[in-house]
Amino acid sequence: MTLVITSSLGFPMAYTTTVLSWGLIDFTEGHIKAGQLDYGRAAVRWATDYFIKCHTAEREFYGQVGDGYADHGFWGRPEDMTMYRPAFKIHQGAPGSDLAGETAAAMAAASIVFKNVDDGYSSTLLTHARQLFDFADQNRDLYHNSIPQAADFYRSWSGYGDELCWSALWLYRATNEQQYLDKAKQFWDEFGIGNVPGEFSWDNKNAGAYALFTMLDGDGKYSGALNTFLSNIRNNNPYTPGGMVFISEWGSTRQAANAAFIALMANKLGVDPGTNYGWGKGQIDYIIGTYGRSFVVGYNNGPQRPHHRSSSCPNMPEYCDGNWAMNQGGPNPQTLYGALVGGPGQDGSYNDDRHDYVKNEVACDYNAAFTAALAAIVESM
Repeated sequence: MTLVITSSLGFPMAYTTTVLSWGLIDFTEGHIKAGQLDYGRAAVRWATDYFIKCHTAEREFYGQVGDGYADHGFWGRPEDMTMYRPAFKIHQGAPGSDLAGETAAAMAAASIVFKNVDDGYSSTLLTHARQLFDFADQNRDLYHNSIPQAADFYRSWSGYGDELCWSALWLYRATNEQQYLDKAKQFWDEFGIGNVPGEFSWDNKNAGAYALFTMLDGDGKYSGALNTFLSNIRNNNPYTPGGMVFISEWGSTRQAANAAFIALMANKLGVDPGTNYGWGKGQIDYIIGTYGRSFVVGYNNGPQRPHHRSSSCPNMPEYCDGNWAMNQGGPNPQTLYGALVGGPGQDGSYNDDRHDYVKNEVACDYNAAFTAALAAIVESM
């Protein structure tokens, strides 16, 4: 589940930042060819600047701002919010290994993005990544136990082992320090990371770890796990009539795009390259409407009424009446260019309805791997 609300939710945003950074690192030429490199870096920096502010001490990190239920009850611009905005943190006495670990991964990956671009900033990010990783590893718990307000929105159902492993791999890639690869291998065994999941998402990063291990270590068990994950995704899930793999009802395009990015990464790593490239590109082609409907706002025949608060409001300074903004039948007054909506049902059904938060909402994590996958395809052209 993903909710588009105006709370600042650190856990899914950290995942988004890690994956956006991954695309910038491994498909740099794709971003350059598309004229998106500077925009990509700016998007990552917007998030990492925020994470730096949230990391108020070595073992203290603010993981959520706002009450999810109160914020979800508001429909309008974030600039117009006047309700109480509490902030919630993890710390040594109330830790969160999943949240701290994912943010460490984001900071480490972003440090690579900015290396040789802004070395001072890159070094700052790496310092935060090291501290957050140590916090995640040495003070273990699930973050929703420390921030219970997150439990109904973005709790880590898969546990924190995948974030520990994933963040160790990103730190190894950023530093080339053996201690981090050793830690990642320890977590592989400790948490059963080789147990192949059914998705790659803001919650479960195992498949991402398979790809990084394949890149950074020669042991065939890692590429084998990557191949098994993708084979299972391709062959053990239903498909829509148009050919999109259907992994979950909520955010179906997001799940297909996430798997497509892992497939395109596997292609780059030489893991069943022909199959994975063709399948991954086919998923993205479906999503952007190459063979029919586009699920990308502002692109071709894309959705016009995404479930998104501020874009449903008129131009400022005109007052945004929440009832009107939610219920008026026309297109959203603001075009949310590039946003990926939830997508079709298993039967291919889709209705461009602002009220349909399952099929027509948007979210930052929806666009993360989708953006990276697009860069991979552009780079290959």
